[in-house]
Amino acid sequence: MPETTQFGTAEDNYGDEGALKPNTILINRYKVLGTLGGGGQGAVYQCRDLNFPDAKRLVALKEMHYPGDASMRATTMQTFQREANILATLAHPAIPKIFDFFDQNNRAYLVMEYINGNDLENLLTKTKELPLDKIVEWAIDLCDVLHYLHSHSPDPIIFRDVKPANIMIDSLGKVRLIDFGIAKIFVSGVKNTMIGTEGYSAPEQYKGDVNPLSDIYSLGATLHHIVTRKDPRLEPPFSFSERPLRQFNEKVSPGLEAVINKSLETEPANRFSSCEEMKQSLLAVRYNPAAAQAQSVPGAGAQTGMVGTDFFDGEDLFGSIEPRWKFKTEDEIRGGPTSFRGLAFVGSYDTNVWAIDIESGDFRWKYATNGGIAVAPTVDEGSKLVLFGSEDHSFTALDYHTGRISWSYTANDRIRCTARVAHDHVFFGSDDGRVYALVSGTGRYLWEYDMGGPVRGQPYVTRDLIIVGAETGDLVGLELSGQRKWSYRTRRAINAAPLVDEIEGICYIGSFDGYMYALDASSGYSMWRYRTNGPIISAASLANDMLIFGSADGTLYAINSESSKEKWRFSIEKPIVSSPLIHEGKVYFGGTDSYFYCLELKTGKELWKFQTEDSITSAPYVTENVILFGSMDRTLYALPLVD
Repeated sequence: MPETTQFGTAEDNYGDEGALKPNTILINRYKVLGTLGGGGQGAVYQCRDLNFPDAKRLVALKEMHYPGDASMRATTMQTFQREANILATLAHPAIPKIFDFFDQNNRAYLVMEYINGNDLENLLTKTKELPLDKIVEWAIDLCDVLHYLHSHSPDPIIFRDVKPANIMIDSLGKVRLIDFGIAKIFVSGVKNTMIGTEGYSAPEQYKGDVNPLSDIYSLGATLHHIVTRKDPRLEPPFSFSERPLRQFNEKVSPGLEAVINKSLETEPANRFSSCEEMKQSLLAVRYNPAAAQAQSVPGAGAQTGMVGTDFFDGEDLFGSIEPRWKFKTEDEIRGGPTSFRGLAFVGSYDTNVWAIDIESGDFRWKYATNGGIAVAPTVDEGSKLVLFGSEDHSFTALDYHTGRISWSYTANDRIRCTARVAHDHVFFGSDDGRVYALVSGTGRYLWEYDMGGPVRGQPYVTRDLIIVGAETGDLVGLELSGQRKWSYRTRRAINAAPLVDEIEGICYIGSFDGYMYALDASSGYSMWRYRTNGPIISAASLANDMLIFGSADGTLYAINSESSKEKWRFSIEKPIVSSPLIHEGKVYFGGTDSYFYCLELKTGKELWKFQTEDSITSAPYVTENVILFGSMDRTLYALPLVD
């Protein structure tokens, strides 16, 4: 008996070319909407996931036919299962997520994230010319995802088939690597099947000697193709040197030409040693063309690809940056400082809030709690109170001048959320999952709202809304009465503080899912999102149309606040969790690499950096011609503002 599905027998659900017909439903869950592509062994379909009846959730359904021969069927199934198993272990923004795997009607199916976009091969046929700056941007992202695969633990993964058809550009303009059908776990010294795509595969790949450097060659071949529009499949093997890039595209810079040529070296040892090294060279091409051009000159010094770095170890154009003063606490400083009427206030994990004279750096007073303090104090200028939460569950208000307690309120769990004072109220969150509203001058309880998970990002308060996120991934807009007006869910936790451009009515929020989101502040409606390669814990800063924020991928991003188009990026070796500060045309931020940086706002060029003895996670604060910031080395630093 033929197998039956919801729409009749299995044979009824396939068209003349063997593809599933629209409206076919597989395993009572996936409804076929159309065919996205296909080949001799199967097809890829766009489907709707019926487990979400109130939302149109689309997925991609990859199909693999079983051959009639039993031994070949086992091999085919093994290959398909390998792709499913590889994808199931991966977590990278450029790699599609896998949701399900099943077989039906003598075919196997892999359910994956649906990507709305075009592959590069399709874009080559649709466009007369692809912008070189976009090609370089895509190349950097491809290096990043390939380096992720090559560094995969416990076993490195070699993609083995980098080519335009396997590179998608999604609707947000971001790179996605697709079709892991021949990807393989790398074992050094083991010969592999001679597999890949002619024209793009490295010479050693034809001998079965595949390794991470083979993917570098294939990436170089792909870049050569999309820059010159000369398809390597139609040319003699390994003949790229006979088709110089600038002969076919005069816009190609010497730096970019040098990078692509190096990746296409016949001998693997002459290529880049890793995709990370190739990425750094591409970053130099993108942000420092002069340095990148110097790289291509024999005997030129090696370049790091760092944006405009002209000096080292805390030196700037005027000499070494010397602190005006340093103040040592008894444990780590995790939250940022603030100031009021000549005093700086900072919390330390030594359980104290400290008050220091801004002019001299002298101690004025301290107040001890029963738990570490991981937040920045907040000042209510009307009542002249310093407000902060502690890990002992208490939220405390102190007289700014004396440090004496004015009032205290106890939550149900530790408080790791910096408070916001507005409308004579103070708003803060707790690990108990609630947002609290109190009268700031007296501590009188007003209301609380249950977010369902720890609240650690400082709320943003507008004229009529409190906008706050939680580790559930939810961002909510609350009315001043505490009633929810709207909510928006990201894919992972929100620990960052939202930022609202109140003139344009746009809310910006970063998430652990690696995206910076722009939402309509009054409704929560999504406007755009921008992907990084790591969690975003840093709050954003805004100057005119430039949005600045850091990511745990080690990069500070500058993008257009309306279009999300990237303007520049600045990379360090360690995650950036400190929120940047924009002041008088400069950007200040701390890195977990122990350096405090000053960049030029317009270009992202490094002006100077100052080294501390440990990571910097706190946001900087400018007051009275000094910039204050704390470090995990237990010290509050006051650096002079340099014109």
